[in-house]
Amino acid sequence: MKITDKIFPQERALYGQKGLTLYNCKFQGEEDGESALKECENVEMHDCYMDLRYPLWHVKKATLENITMTPNCRAALWYSNFININDSKLHGIKALRECNYININDTDINSMEFGWKSSNIEIINSNITGEYAFFESSNIKIDNINFNGKYSFQYVKNLNINNSVLKTKDAFWHAENVLVQDSVLEGEYLAWYSKKVTLINCHIKGTQPFCYCEKLQLIDCTMEDTDFSFECSDVQASIEGEILSVKNPRKGHIVADKIKEIIIENSVYPVKAKIEERNK
Repeated sequence: MKITDKIFPQERALYGQKGLTLYNCKFQGEEDGESALKECENVEMHDCYMDLRYPLWHVKKATLENITMTPNCRAALWYSNFININDSKLHGIKALRECNYININDTDINSMEFGWKSSNIEIINSNITGEYAFFESSNIKIDNINFNGKYSFQYVKNLNINNSVLKTKDAFWHAENVLVQDSVLEGEYLAWYSKKVTLINCHIKGTQPFCYCEKLQLIDCTMEDTDFSFECSDVQASIEGEILSVKNPRKGHIVADKIKEIIIENSVYPVKAKIEERNK
């Protein structure tokens, strides 16, 4: 069924429909309806405007092109599978949760709790702003994104990030199986309590990174303002340039062009890591 230039203000306006194609439709109005497309299947939406709550819950197979979701479009995509989103704006809180097989491209996301408890997510060429993003999600691929927020990627599993800039505090806490390449990571307390995090050709900026890590690898990375690094961690790190300070790494090997300060004191764990400056 093809629908063009319609306005849907009512609750459950298209509930349970299958095979919908919507062009230039608006979900708004004084009726302040919610759950407009709940339990729908095989949906295409083009050039649509969404200003009402909970529109795409329990949806199977949807393609969204040039869609605007306002801050009033709260909790837009929950419990939905096989969703493609292109050239859109997702500006409602909790925009994506408990979803599976989600592809997002050229999209601006501003959502405080984006991408919780979801899996098989791919995001490319996009901007993300979110306080808590990707909490307890898995199987995530990210390429060429700009991210701003706090507490991102906590408890994630199987994450791959390329060519991105992340400005985020407490990122990757308790994360497992993470690969980040050719990216900038700026923020405090990076990747504490993580397992199997590998960073290749990345720039890391901020205080007290990589504490209590297991099987951490940094390959050909640079570090800036990184004091008290690697405390109580199992780490293999090859750093180009300077590390401000290294404190009580548990085991492994850390080498840099310069390490301004090595702190070995008051550790409750044996400190067995090899720490050295290159060419000395």
